[in-house]
Amino acid sequence: MEAMQQSGIKRLGVLTTGGDCAGLNAAIRAVVRRAAGHWGLEVYGIHQGTVGLMDNPPRYERLELGQADAALLRAGGTILGSVNRGDPFAYPLPEGGVTDLSAKIHAGVARLGLDAIIGIGGDGSMRIMHRLMSTGHFPFVGIPKTIDNDLGATEYAIGHHTAVEVAMEALDRLQPTAASHNRIMVLEVMGRDAGHIALAAGIAGGVDVILIPEIPWRMAPVAAAIKALRDRGRNFALVVVAEAVRTAEGETVLAGPSAPGAMPRLGGVGGPIAHALEEATGAEARVTVLGHVQRGGSPGALDRIVGSSMGVHAVDLAVAGRFGRIVVWREGRVADAPVEEAAGAARPVDPNDDMVRVARGLGICLGDQ
Repeated sequence: MEAMQQSGIKRLGVLTTGGDCAGLNAAIRAVVRRAAGHWGLEVYGIHQGTVGLMDNPPRYERLELGQADAALLRAGGTILGSVNRGDPFAYPLPEGGVTDLSAKIHAGVARLGLDAIIGIGGDGSMRIMHRLMSTGHFPFVGIPKTIDNDLGATEYAIGHHTAVEVAMEALDRLQPTAASHNRIMVLEVMGRDAGHIALAAGIAGGVDVILIPEIPWRMAPVAAAIKALRDRGRNFALVVVAEAVRTAEGETVLAGPSAPGAMPRLGGVGGPIAHALEEATGAEARVTVLGHVQRGGSPGALDRIVGSSMGVHAVDLAVAGRFGRIVVWREGRVADAPVEEAAGAARPVDPNDDMVRVARGLGICLGDQ
C-alpha cells in the first residue's frame, strides 16, 4: 500500500465507540505511530465517539507521536472516551422521543477537515458507521472491538482475549476455595447474546460445566455431571455461565432498567442457577459475577498484538483510499473485509464449533446431554 501514498490523505480522525475494553489504546497508539510517524499525517482523536463529532465545535485533540509510547500500549480503557448509547439516527431527546442528528456528524467531519476516519467499535457501532457512509461524506475504516467476540467477519476482536484471561484467573482463584468448603462455585461472565467468553474461559479454567445461550440446557444433565464428580471422590465443582443463558425455568435475567437508547442490560442469571443447583444436588453453591472487571485493566499480550496489527492496517487502508472496509483477523493474520460483513451479521458460538467439540472431549458438561 505504500506505493499508494498519493491518495491525498492529510488529516485523519480516530474514535472509539461502544463499551470500553482492554486493547483500545494499543490500537490508538498504532494508528498514531503509523499515520504520523510513517505517513506524516495529522491525527485527531475524537472525544466520546460520534457524540464528540456532533458537538459544535467538535470535541477533539491533536495526537502526537510523543503520546504514542509504550505506556499507552499498556493502558486499559480508552484515552479518547467512548459512548455506548445515542444512535445519531435515533438520538434520544430529554423530553422523550428520538430525532435524527446524523447531519451533525457530517458537519463535524467537515469542520475538522478530516480526510479519513478510523472508528474502533462493535457490531452496533459498525452498523451506524456503515449507515453514515450512505448519508454523507464519511470516509470510514473500521477496527473491530468487543469482549463478546461476536462480530461478523473476524475471528477475533480487540478485548476478547483479555476478558477470557480475567475469567480464567477468577476460576483459578475460585477452585481452591471451592475445594476448601465442598462447594459448587458458579462464575457468571459477560458476552451479551454469545457464549464465546464462557466457552473459552471454561476450557482454560478446567471447569466441570459450561452453560452458553447457543446450547439450551436442562438441570438433569448438569446435576448428573456434578453427582458423577462426587462419585469419583471430588468434593467441589466449577460452573461457568454466560450472562445471556436462561434460567432452568427458561427466563432471561436482566440486571435492571436500561438507559434511554441503550441495549437491555443482561446480568444476574448466576444467582438463580446457583440456587437451582443447590436444590438439585444438595450441595452448597456460591456465585461470583465478574461484570465489568472483564473490560478493565491492562491488555494481555494477544490483545496488544491484535490491536497494534489492526491499527497499522487500518491506517494503510485509509492512505490507499480504501474506505468502507473493516480490519479483520483471519487464520492468524490481519486482513480486511467490507464493513457490511461486520455490520450485518452477528457471530454466535456454533454448536458444532471446534471449541465446543474440545469442551465435550474434555468431559465438560454443556447441559444438553
